[in-house]
Amino acid sequence: MNASPASHPAHESTAAGSPDRAAALPLSAATETGAHPEGGRPTVVLVHGAFADSSSWNEVVSLLQRDGYRVIAPANPLRGLTSDARYLSSFLETVEGPIVLAGHSYGGAVISEAAAGHPNVTALVYIAAFTPEEGESALELSNRFPGSTLGPTLRPVTFPLADGGTGTDLYIDAGEFHQQFAADVPARVGDLMAATQRPVAAAALEEEATRAAWKTIPSWSLVTTQDLNIPVAAQRFMARRAQSHIREVDASHAVSVSQPGEVAGLIEQAARSTN
Repeated sequence: MNASPASHPAHESTAAGSPDRAAALPLSAATETGAHPEGGRPTVVLVHGAFADSSSWNEVVSLLQRDGYRVIAPANPLRGLTSDARYLSSFLETVEGPIVLAGHSYGGAVISEAAAGHPNVTALVYIAAFTPEEGESALELSNRFPGSTLGPTLRPVTFPLADGGTGTDLYIDAGEFHQQFAADVPARVGDLMAATQRPVAAAALEEEATRAAWKTIPSWSLVTTQDLNIPVAAQRFMARRAQSHIREVDASHAVSVSQPGEVAGLIEQAARSTN
């Protein structure tokens, strides 16, 4: 851990936010769905975390596309930090031009690892996410601070590994998913999210990071103060250590679903700042 944090200044602000904020976002000239970047705008790549899939970004994608950004939300395998980051890194090689890379939850650890060595990644955006230092794991960071109630809600399921061994997948109990993960979304939406959740391999949450791209790439962090998965104290600690531009919002862990306007707004701020 010899590298030192980048010198870009930290900035903190708070935003109450609401699901209706999206209506206040300005329209751009490029409103065609899936429009490619104009005027040098970066491509936005969104990486989901554990217990979710790419559909968790749907409303964020719509807002960014409306404002003229090209957006891609690839699947995160959720198998292991090194292998997930390697997969994302290979995907980034297929994207032309500058990239704003955003990660939610465990996806933050993946983007920190994957962005290293990619000069076209101009900004990192952490959405209720892990921002690990080299040698830290998502599990260790979450347990370092009080406030997470995730552990008792997890349900382990074993699965076979390619080498003949056995791995363990983790799900959030369907009956507890809404309160634990997405308390500020409508119950019917929370029930759908519970039914379609992607499990994460326990080994992925235990694996230590080997790279910390936030040391050399400017970063932005959205801290969710009602988060029951990643303690707010852990989010603040990681964001300040990374010297991120910080915004706080009164939201659950599922902020991309409950307050997509806040998420899209921060991503656009990062895109404008590095354009």
